[in-house]
Amino acid sequence: MIFKISPENWAFLIEFAWLCAKAAGLLGFVSLSVMFLIWWERKVSAHIQSRLGPMRVGWHGALQTIADTLKLLLKENIVAKDTDKISFWLAPLVSFVAAFLPFAAIPFAKNLVVQDFGLGLLYIFAVSSLGVIGVFMAGWGSGNKYSLLGAMRASAQIISYEIPLVLSVLSIVMLTGSLNMVKIVEAQGRMWFAFSQPIAFLIYFISALAETNRAPFDISEAESELVAGFHTEYSGMKFSMFFLAEYTNMFVVSAIAAALFLGGWQGPFLPGIFWFLAKVYFIIFLMMWIRWTFPRFRVDQLMNFAWKFLVPLAFLNILATALFLVVKK
Repeated sequence: MIFKISPENWAFLIEFAWLCAKAAGLLGFVSLSVMFLIWWERKVSAHIQSRLGPMRVGWHGALQTIADTLKLLLKENIVAKDTDKISFWLAPLVSFVAAFLPFAAIPFAKNLVVQDFGLGLLYIFAVSSLGVIGVFMAGWGSGNKYSLLGAMRASAQIISYEIPLVLSVLSIVMLTGSLNMVKIVEAQGRMWFAFSQPIAFLIYFISALAETNRAPFDISEAESELVAGFHTEYSGMKFSMFFLAEYTNMFVVSAIAAALFLGGWQGPFLPGIFWFLAKVYFIIFLMMWIRWTFPRFRVDQLMNFAWKFLVPLAFLNILATALFLVVKK
């Protein structure tokens, strides 16, 4: 029997295969980027503390992350007796998938985006906010009171700081009249929004630090009272999935900042992807610098800062942007 495929089905299969190839390429890029970022953070923290960091495995310890990955692959996955098996096993996957999905709408260059959504910015915030579910599943499924407390802290923190983060971006949407990431980047041909919207940029950056559980906002992993927070009971590859999700989230929030506030791929002479990645890694460097410079907030300080300072400031910035647009007309 000979099966015939119509031209419409052929077109669908080709498009599906092309999307799968893009996803595989992105997954490879994310994996390599995370390994580089882990090595880079070790070196940044070492130089801030006047030491050398990894030096033994490869040039300046460049292969140390690969060695750590192999070690985690070979380690035994220990599961405590009181864990909820389904939540415990699914939590790392949910966290990583939520961190990986936003890459579909991030424009690395003018014609280098997996899917140019008309509502790309809305899509990014919708899928990235699912990461909190994985964190809470990890705390609940671990059967550990310290893990559950860390997960509750992380959930409260992420939900709280999601509000000023989204509000800070609304002023950019008001100025461009679009939720399309490519159009927002193109609107910064004359001036980056970081200069015309400095308050929005500052609010976004601070909220992004809290969203990614980075110091000084890493109270969900406070080792002094929670051992390691929501992933205390995890080992082996399941633990590395949370590590992978954290650094992937760092890249995502930095990529969004580069696209919304720093002109995305725009820059002189060199290819657009070079400028985009340079801006992204510069923002990531700032996040690393802050982590190894400032002490951790207390829980009450962190929540007060979000609700009593960042949220009112974000609303005032939206009001000022609206008044500017009215006067401009």
